[in-house]
Amino acid sequence: MTDTEEGEGGPNNQGDGNPKESSPFINSSSASDVEKSQQYDGKNMALFEEEMDNSPMVSSILSSLANYSNLPQGSKEHEEAENEEGAAPSLGTLMGVYLPCIQNIFGVILFLRMTWMVGIGGVFGSFIIVFMCCSTTMLTAISMSAIATNGVVPAGGSYYMISRSLGPEFGGAVGICFYLGTTFAGAMYILGAIELLLIYILPQAAIFKMEGLEGADMEAAMLNNMRVYGTIVLSFMATVVFVGVKYVNKLALVFLACVILSILAVYAGVIKTAFEPPVFPVCILGNRTLISKGFDVCAKVIERDNGTVTTKLWKIFCDSEFLNATCDEYFANNNVSEIQGIPGVSSGILAENLFGYYLEKGDFLEKRGISAMQDPDAPITNSNRYVLADITSFFTLLVGIYFPSVTGIMAGSNRSGDLRDAQKSIPIGTIAAITTTSIVYMSAVVLFGACIEGVVLRDKFGEGVNGNLVIGTLAWPSPWVIVIGSFFSTCGAGLQSLTGAPRLLQAISRDSVIPFLKVFGHGKANGEPTWALLLTASICEIGIIIASLDAVAPILSMFFLMCYMFVNLACALQTLLRTPNWRPRFKFYHWALSFLGMSLCLSLMFICSWYYAIVAMVIATCIYKYIEFAGAEKEWGDGIRGISLSAARFALMRLEEGPPHTKNWRPQIMVLVSMDSEQNVEQPRLLSLTNQLKAGKGLTIVGTSVVGTFLNNHAEAQKADQSLRKLMETEKVKGFSQVVISSNLRDGTSHLIQVGGLGGLKHNTVLVSWPRTWKQVEDNLMLWEGFVVRETTAASMALLVPKNIAAYPSNGERFTEGHIDVWWIVHDGGMLMLLPFLLRQHKVWRKCKMRIFTVAQMDDNSIQMKKDLITFLYHLRIDAEVEVVEMHDSDISAYTYEKTLVMEQRSQILKQMHLTKNEMEREVQLIHNKNPTSPTTPAGSAATPGSEVQMTWTDKAETQAAAGHPEQGGVKDIFNMKPNQSNVRRMHTALRLNEVIMKKSKEAKLVLLNMPGPPKNRMGEENYMEFLEVLTEGLNRVLLVRGGGREVITIYS
Repeated sequence: MTDTEEGEGGPNNQGDGNPKESSPFINSSSASDVEKSQQYDGKNMALFEEEMDNSPMVSSILSSLANYSNLPQGSKEHEEAENEEGAAPSLGTLMGVYLPCIQNIFGVILFLRMTWMVGIGGVFGSFIIVFMCCSTTMLTAISMSAIATNGVVPAGGSYYMISRSLGPEFGGAVGICFYLGTTFAGAMYILGAIELLLIYILPQAAIFKMEGLEGADMEAAMLNNMRVYGTIVLSFMATVVFVGVKYVNKLALVFLACVILSILAVYAGVIKTAFEPPVFPVCILGNRTLISKGFDVCAKVIERDNGTVTTKLWKIFCDSEFLNATCDEYFANNNVSEIQGIPGVSSGILAENLFGYYLEKGDFLEKRGISAMQDPDAPITNSNRYVLADITSFFTLLVGIYFPSVTGIMAGSNRSGDLRDAQKSIPIGTIAAITTTSIVYMSAVVLFGACIEGVVLRDKFGEGVNGNLVIGTLAWPSPWVIVIGSFFSTCGAGLQSLTGAPRLLQAISRDSVIPFLKVFGHGKANGEPTWALLLTASICEIGIIIASLDAVAPILSMFFLMCYMFVNLACALQTLLRTPNWRPRFKFYHWALSFLGMSLCLSLMFICSWYYAIVAMVIATCIYKYIEFAGAEKEWGDGIRGISLSAARFALMRLEEGPPHTKNWRPQIMVLVSMDSEQNVEQPRLLSLTNQLKAGKGLTIVGTSVVGTFLNNHAEAQKADQSLRKLMETEKVKGFSQVVISSNLRDGTSHLIQVGGLGGLKHNTVLVSWPRTWKQVEDNLMLWEGFVVRETTAASMALLVPKNIAAYPSNGERFTEGHIDVWWIVHDGGMLMLLPFLLRQHKVWRKCKMRIFTVAQMDDNSIQMKKDLITFLYHLRIDAEVEVVEMHDSDISAYTYEKTLVMEQRSQILKQMHLTKNEMEREVQLIHNKNPTSPTTPAGSAATPGSEVQMTWTDKAETQAAAGHPEQGGVKDIFNMKPNQSNVRRMHTALRLNEVIMKKSKEAKLVLLNMPGPPKNRMGEENYMEFLEVLTEGLNRVLLVRGGGREVITIYS
């Protein structure tokens, strides 16, 4: 029965003694066996029976493929294997993405710094800042949506997306940046909460009292209060997170409600100002804003009981309460006026607030449009009574401080594991949240500018309006709505950061891409990241020690911007490379948008703070390099691999355009090595020499041939390939290995020489070891004589043949002195000059001096030759000693005749032995063909091939009768031979040259020598190896060099 018949039987062939192949999808019990057999054999699926043990039927696994959390173990991503999901994800777009994003985006900056930014930057400047930052996040959200909908995104969010799109190096670097950004965001929220507490809610709680202090002392006291309280709050929050995240998640909605209520209160207040502006008077002396503490009436004197009485304000600036007191000069020269802090949306104040008003640190907050009398040379007194600028402000600073208020767009994608349909929810929820927040921010800029007086806007801490939070003065029904609301929302955001950051670090640690972070992958029994939380709290403490909200904000801006930049880069790359797996469900993306987003991120980084940008980039680069060198190898099918492929293809296509210019020529080496029976390389020093020659960089292919057929010997070939790679790694040879399987070594080597390389990146030089046993092994002789030299010449390739390769130095050895001698007899395009130069770039040969010998004939002017050679080497920029060796014609010695004769006799005996062997093989073939017993051969055609073979053999036998067998008198002919005159001349040259080379270069570390070509007439090539042997006899290390027929070195720059 044939195989086909066996497979087609129905249920009846169950007992035929052929048990079915086991399969993970076929139960081994006999009853089930029959059932399955009917399922596959009885129906139309028997054709695929052989595949059942490794390829299951689609029908049986479709349900598990559809639900990614139940994938078979083999196709699970390791994240899911480690993190089995208990409950089914249930969150929708609103609760899972939209509201978390809203809560994360609206934050401390909106409540504490937005009004100040509008006052300093003007409505125009602030609108540009808000528009730039919101555009950046919107473009990033579009890119993120494309990545998030390109397949299932397990828990891990942005880190997961970037690492799987751009590879572990970028993923790790960006993951750490995002982690640091989130951690510093926690510090910023805590500082914001403390600022609200100590300035607006409970000033008397300050440990370091600020009353009566001014300037630097007051600032230092404030920062110290921030540090103490910040540390206390951080410790408390870390404890809450440690005890249970479920409490944080339960409180999240409360905090979100606070944010939304606060914003609604501001909008209600704006509407109310149109009809009934709130009363928040600001006292102005001249054009300077006064701090509202310490006086009750905004006037110098008041009328009381028909008399003029001085006020508390008078007492502040004068030495007594009497009208004739000596007063501060500026106070005496200027009037006190009271203006309305919130004139209202219909007052037309917008025109005054359109343009920026940047201040130096310590400048007075001055009201525009009021002139003041002051002596520019007079010393400034009582400065602690005026509202002063606490920092020097400029446009880029505002960008850095504002940007954190648009971060938080990743909140939805970070929860991707909890979403019912992440691919639908993430794009819709994130883009809707960014649209909402952008509208709120842009309208806030315009409304603040339209409702609030400029000096109040620029008053960061509300000192001119009784210490009220400036945005609070606008709120309805009371400033306390905003103060309390913002305090709780800020605390909530801080808790969220302290919850999210450790989880992100844990995800990075569990990926094992950064070895030293592995410890942070561990946690409590329920998976809570204890160690990661500890590190997060420690880094957070750094931000709290900085203590200034304005100084911490740009730091986290950097890390977030870098993260967003890489999200955009990932999307742009995947789109441009058109990776087959890039099939996002979200269709509204384009590489140009991603590229624009990336450019904006990069620009904003340097706009915010160029030195922070450089520090962030250095951190990311260090992590990238660390992962590259020390990180665990991960293959995630990332885009960077795709770039490498595209770049390689582009470069190869460019190389195809024409041969390289002489200036760009470098040896692209094909190293031919032989393997022993264990598939180990026989001449490992060949690879040491290759490494030493590769100062010219370029391509290296290490090739070998395995005898056999591809079907039978594939495992051997793989073993040989592994052996080559291992040796290449040991010898630090950068390149490729190539193993071909062929019926004989000669063909295999020919295939390697012909097809090695790809496109324009092909080898131009073949490096092959001198066959040590060429005198004993006839086949090796055939391989050599017949073909390596001729094939490389035909292919216009250079050939390098090191003799005594075992004596060559390893990469670890160092020559402290000695010479590399070049014997330049024939011009071969300059290979002989280039190779020693390349060798001397390597540490092994660096200390060796180069000497060049050339041979002068009888009629040559040796003095002029030497001068010309020195000039030529000078133009080539090669340092070498030059010597011209004169070789006079001399008589051919008897020894030369004798050596030639022995050589020819040996060749003749070998030829006849070869002939005899062939005849014996043919005779065996003839007997085999005369008795056609094989059942596979058809009977009718058996005789014909046999007779043909017989005829051929008989003819040849007759024609060769004259040459005969060695027993028939041929031996006498051999010993009566006379040497061929051409061979005698060749032997004479070889002996004379060898004599001269031995005399001059016996002590040289390496001798490079022109390799003579094989004779044009192939009949004479059996003596070729003998000539080469005589030429190099007695020399320790020789490198025979044959050029490829083109110039490889030039005097031009």
